[in-house]
Amino acid sequence: MVGTEFFGNFDLASAAIWLFYIFFAGLIYYLQTENMREGYPLETDDGQVAPNQGPFPVPKDKTFVLPHGRGEVTVPSGQNPDRPVLALQRTSKAAGSPYMPTGDAMMDGVGPASWAPRRDVAELDAHGHAKIQPMSALVDFAVSAGTDPRGKPVVTGDGEVVGRITDMWIDVPEQLVRYLTMDVNPEGSGKIRMIPMNFARIKSDRVVIRSLYEANIDGIPTIKGGSEITLLEEEKIMAYFGGGTMYADPKRGEPVI
Repeated sequence: MVGTEFFGNFDLASAAIWLFYIFFAGLIYYLQTENMREGYPLETDDGQVAPNQGPFPVPKDKTFVLPHGRGEVTVPSGQNPDRPVLALQRTSKAAGSPYMPTGDAMMDGVGPASWAPRRDVAELDAHGHAKIQPMSALVDFAVSAGTDPRGKPVVTGDGEVVGRITDMWIDVPEQLVRYLTMDVNPEGSGKIRMIPMNFARIKSDRVVIRSLYEANIDGIPTIKGGSEITLLEEEKIMAYFGGGTMYADPKRGEPVI
């Protein structure tokens, strides 16, 4: 019989384990190459192609259709190829040496103030609506616990009063406060800046933003819309506040013992 003659001397257990090894190796290869659709090919800190690209090749282009009529995106070749010259200078010729800012680090977007060129569109929820919206436009939301920051003065890390809170921006699906709206002129000039909630400390009589000083307030990136904030705008605002933790005061850049 064909079955008896073939399987009589054939190790099915060995075949099964080798097939599993081959499948698992192929799975690793597939997952790793799919993971390389963004951020590749690798570059050095100077913007040159990195000499070590790793053992896996960059995958071929794949086009993804975005939801809610936002077009298509092709990666990896569809990534932004333009990279601005960063205002940084290497402290040594040795590879891996730290870079020092050569200008205004917070405005140049380097170091802790770095930001990524995300899409200049608002993040949407599953229904195609902007996820983050001002609370003043959401009739179903209200402050049910804690201290309402609206109307309170804003105090910077150097103790100066720089404005007042006029609104809160809510992540609707997550039901979280993401940003506070600050009117830079407490009298109400309409000069608005956004404060990330995780950089604000709400006290009983004020809102404190320790990462920035009074001189940094005008430099906070603005938003172009009054009812939504884009991914790129979020990236720049968060980076500015994050950069302030080190660059708002030259003393912050010194080592702490």
